[in-house]
Formats: sequence, C-alpha cells, structure tokens
Amino acid sequence: MIHLPVLITDLGLILAAAGITTLLFKRIKQPLVLGYILAGLMVGPHIKFIPTVTDNASIHIWAEIGVIFLLFSLGLEFSFKKLVKVGGSASITAIVEVVFMLLIGFMAGLAMGWSTMDSIFLGGILSVSSTTIIIRAFEELGVKHKKFAGLVFGVLIVEDLVAILLLVLLSTLAVSQQFAGADMLVSILKLCFFLVLWFIGGIFLVPTFLKATKKLMNDETMLIVSIALCLLMVLLAVKVGFSPALGAFIMGSILAETTQAERIEHLTKSVKDLFAAIFFVSVGMMIDPGILIDYAVPILVITVATVLGKFLSSGMGALLSGQPLKTSVQTGLSLAQIGEFSFIIATLGLTLKVTSDFLYPIAVAVSAITTFTTPYLIKASEPFYLFLERTLPKRWVEAINRYSSSTAGITTLSDWKVLLKSYTFNTIIHSVIIIAIVFLGSRYLQPFITKNIINGNNGIIISLILTLFFMTPFLWALAIRKIEKKAYSHLWLNKKYTRGPLVALEVLRISLALFFVGFLIYQFYSTWIAVVIAIVLMIVGMFIFSRKLQGFYNKMESRFLLNLNAREAQNAQPEILPWDTHLAELIVAPESALVGKTLIELSIREKYGVNIALIERGKIMIPTPGRDERLYPNDKVLVIGTDNQLAAIKELFEGAKEEIAEESSFPKKDMTLQKIVINSSSPVYLQSIRSSGIREKTQGLVVGIERKGERILNPDSNLIFENEDIVWIVGNSKKVPDLLK
Repeated sequence: MIHLPVLITDLGLILAAAGITTLLFKRIKQPLVLGYILAGLMVGPHIKFIPTVTDNASIHIWAEIGVIFLLFSLGLEFSFKKLVKVGGSASITAIVEVVFMLLIGFMAGLAMGWSTMDSIFLGGILSVSSTTIIIRAFEELGVKHKKFAGLVFGVLIVEDLVAILLLVLLSTLAVSQQFAGADMLVSILKLCFFLVLWFIGGIFLVPTFLKATKKLMNDETMLIVSIALCLLMVLLAVKVGFSPALGAFIMGSILAETTQAERIEHLTKSVKDLFAAIFFVSVGMMIDPGILIDYAVPILVITVATVLGKFLSSGMGALLSGQPLKTSVQTGLSLAQIGEFSFIIATLGLTLKVTSDFLYPIAVAVSAITTFTTPYLIKASEPFYLFLERTLPKRWVEAINRYSSSTAGITTLSDWKVLLKSYTFNTIIHSVIIIAIVFLGSRYLQPFITKNIINGNNGIIISLILTLFFMTPFLWALAIRKIEKKAYSHLWLNKKYTRGPLVALEVLRISLALFFVGFLIYQFYSTWIAVVIAIVLMIVGMFIFSRKLQGFYNKMESRFLLNLNAREAQNAQPEILPWDTHLAELIVAPESALVGKTLIELSIREKYGVNIALIERGKIMIPTPGRDERLYPNDKVLVIGTDNQLAAIKELFEGAKEEIAEESSFPKKDMTLQKIVINSSSPVYLQSIRSSGIREKTQGLVVGIERKGERILNPDSNLIFENEDIVWIVGNSKKVPDLLK
C-alpha cells in the first residue's frame, strides 16, 4: 500500500480549507486575508470536529517561506526611489503615526497589567497599517483618484521601511532582554550600513546581470533567477545577523529599480500568493478561540485604541506636514487598521519566546475587526470633515488653511545647503564602500591567499596591496573629487567669510580618507611605521594617477546611475492646493466620446473646471496642449481639478483607469504644481496672464490665484498680476522657479 507523507496531506487540507473560505469571502466582498485566517482556525488544533493539521513543524517552515515571499513582493512594490519621492508630507505623517502608536500600544499594555515585553511588541503591532487592506478598500470605493489617496500611499511606503527597522530592533531587544541604548544604537547603525551597502552593490550588479542575460531569459528562467536572487539575499541577511524577511525585502526593492520589475512581479505573484496563503492559514492555526473569549475586553480596548490612535496620530501628522484639514481627516481614517506586518511582528515575538501566548490571537482579532471597519471609516471621512468644519471654531479652521497654504510654496536651497547635502551623501556612501572593502580584504581575502596561494608575510603584503587597489577609486572620490562645483565656486568667490569653513571641509575629507587607509593597514600590521609608509605611498599615488582614477570612477558612477534610472522614474504626488485641487492621470478609453475631438470642442475647462496639463501619446509628450489638440484612444492625460470635478470628468473617459501621479510612469517633462508669490520686482508684475508668456516660458497654466484672502480658480487670461498675488501654476518644474528671478 502506498504511504502518503503527512506533509502532503496537511497541505491538501490547508489549501482545500483556504480555497473554500476565499470563495466565500469573495462572495461577501471581504478581504481574502480574513478568509485564510478563518481557514487556519478551522484546520487548527483547537477545533476538533473536522480534520486538523498534524505536522505543525513542517507547516511553520512553509509559513516562513510565505513570509519571505510576502516581503519580497512588498519590496518589489516599494522601490527606494519611491521612498525618496514621497516627499516630506508622507514622511512626517508616517513618523508621527508610528511614534505615537508605539507609545499608545506600550502604555495600553502596561495599563492592562501586561509585561514590559508584551507591551513593547503590542506597540510595534499597532504602529503599522495594512497596505493590502487599504488598496483593496480604495479600489472598491473608487477613491484612488482623490488627493488624500496619494498621501496615504506615500505613508504606506515609509511605513514599510519603518516596519523592517522595527523587526530588527525588536529582535535585538528580544535577544538582549534589556533596554541597552548602546546595543540599540549599534543595531541601527549596522542596519543602515548594510542597507546602503546592499542597495549600492545591488543596483550596480543586479541590473547589469539582467541586461547581459536578457536574451536568454524566458519566463521560466526569469522566475527561477528572481527566486534565486531573493533566497541568496536571505542567506546573506541571516549570515550578518538579520532576519530572512529583511533580506527578501531588500532584494525585492533592488529588483524594483530594474526594467524587469513589472515582469518579475507578475511571474512571482502566483508563488507569493500560494506561500502567503499558507502563512496566513498558519496565523489562524495559532488562534485559540478560548483566549479570544477570555480577552474580549482587552481586544475591545486595543481596537478602540487602534482606531482612535491612528486617526489622531496620522491626522495630526498630516496637519503638521502642511496638509489641509480635509486631507488630514481622510488620511487618518484611512490608516486606522493593522494587517500583514502586524502578524509578522506578532509571529516574531512567539518565535523568540518573549511574548505571552495571548498576544498573538489578540492581534489577529484586532486586525479582523479593523479590517471590517476600514471601508466604513473611509466612507465616513468626508462627512466627518464637514462636521468638524462646522463644529470647530472658525479661527481654528482659518489658521489651519493659512498654515497649509504657507507650507506649499517653492523652496530654494542656499549654496551652503546644496554643498553640505552633497558632501554628506558623498561621505556616507564612500565610507560604507571603503569599510566593506577593508573587512572583505582582512577577513576573507587575506586568509584565502595565505592559506591557498602564498603563506607568510608575502601573502599578507599581496592581500594588502590588492585591498588598497580596490579602495583607491573610492578614497579618491571621498578625499579629492570635486562636488557641486557651481555652489562651491559661489561660496569661494562671493563670500569672503566662507573660505575658512570650505578649507575645513576639504581637510576633513582628506583626514577621513587617511584614517581609512591607516585603519586598513592596522588590520594587517600592528606597527605604526607600516601605517605611515602606506599612507605616504597612497597620497603620492592618488595625486599622480588622479586623472586615471577620475576616469575609472566616472565610468563606475555612470554605470550605477544608468542602472538606477533605467526604469522610468515615477513622479511623486505633487504639492496640493489648499482648496482641494490636485493633479491626477486619466486614460482615454477607445470607446470614449472624447476620442477625435479637439479641446475647444470638448470645453472641459468651461464645463467642469478641469485643466489639461499634459498629454502623453506613446513616446510623444504634449505639455499644456493647445485648444486645437485632439484626444486619441489610450492617450494619458494629466488633469488638474478638485476631487468632485475629477470624479465627474472620470465618467467621460468611460472606464479609463486613473492613476495617481506618484504611481504613474509619466510625465517625463517634470510637470508639477507649484506656487509663486508675485512682488514688484517680478518679471510678470502688472502684466496679464496672457501677455506674461507663462504658457510659453514654463509650458504652464495658471490654475489659481489667491489675492487678499480671495481665491480665484481658473482665472481669466486677461487678469493682471498684482503685488503679493499667490499664483498656482502647473508646468515645467525647472522653468517655473525662473519667474522668481
């Protein structure tokens, strides 16, 4: 008789239960994650009247694989360039929310008499919102075109990175079992070091490898290579003391910068869905219904703390970042839930045996409740804003509007800010690379050479020379490379009091490079004479071969930037007007009534109050199109209007998929919404909008003017610019600031 392994039986049972519950949850239009958890509860050890899983150890291994692929998938959607582009509003909102929820969770745990470690993990569980649930709710409610959705997506991107940091810090805390500030600082510095190193190395190597093998990559090969790269980074992360989830997330974010990102995401989706289903089922298997009954009151308390805490913290964060009251309220109520990262943090506590058994099912129960409430909270956000606007003192609302408007203008960087920012990045990046080379040379290269090629002192010398050779281009870039020449020359020539600080900066750069050389030599020889000799030789060599080093470094930098920018850069959600006007992208459907008509025939601005800022037709860009321009099928149109205006005009596009500018691959001409303040020295002062040449100079449209507290949306072209007019222009971001000169 053929014996069927228990693992196969268990997998069949898990997938059968998951399949039935997901069909049910699809039918009742609820998130599939909840269906998986329910399936796990049914086949878990706590319910006896149906077949249950017997080999829990193997299922936990499959679940860990599920976490790896779940984080790999999140990394593919993350992208470091997206993080850079989310802007200050999303970053401030996310940081305020995470900090406040950590405190709220910790204080709530202590207030209920829980242990310190349970309270800390509760704070971590409550601090991260659910990307999956929010995206699903936005799609079902049809609010992705609204301006607050762009801010929410930006917050989720920042939260992904914060969650990874939390995993590392909580792991360190769980192992040390004490609040050692030094250990925490070391863990943070170690994480930052490896994040920078992996990102630089990954962007330099992985896209190059994918380009070189592009002709050999069919779908099957690409799938295998992608999973192999993911698991290799997982091994590397574990090797240096981090969790497998971190390695998977990092490789996903590296691949997200390549031209193959969408293809990899499509190919790995089925694998991710399968293993993620097993992970969420395993989450349900660990729930004891008896605990949920015993801890009904804490579940209710934590649910209320989650909804109110996230609404207040993210809403206040959005207000502090300069968002209007309406956007802040909508953002706060959209983020009021916990999800997949919370499960991973709760699983970490159980795996490390530092949290109580009741914490995990409580987290799952709170997630289930807040998942159900999320769509209703999003629906209620606008009516609740209108209620607040009527209820709050009028001077408060006016003060919030003034603050929001004052933070939305064009900011100019001084030469010092530009220079210091570039010097900081240059120092951090090259220091990380040099330190990595030093440790690779001393801990791996030198033992390999002395053991397998030449032993003794000769082997040490060869290892040292090779390590110095690899370090030299980066030492040159750290110490000698000219950075921001324009800003540097302005400061040197025009500011007689700045030469001293500039000289000090250069001395600091050179001293740091010399320190790294001495640090390297000290790894091989403990005599200072050898260190001094090597430093002198290095200085002489760098000056003699400066041009060759510059050429070699420029080639490496060009390759890195080429790989980094190979995928079309995605525009961040632009800064928004205080009266709810913002940019969005619409696609003209082939069956749309707009097809073939000119803009003057459509009269979109006159009928709906919506401006068309740009049309993308294949590879052709048409910024601020003229009145005789026609719309054709599949044109991508960048429009500007209020939420209600965009909702109305969306129907004209007949099912066209709108995408928020942050997520779209266009425009490629830097079309953004910007604010300028007119004064008596402005070139356009006392000129009309038409005669000012704004359309010709900036490829832009004047979409709003604020004059003495009065707001004029879509002003007439004959309107004259006056002193202290606040003018909102959608146009080329590189040309609009010229109007300030």
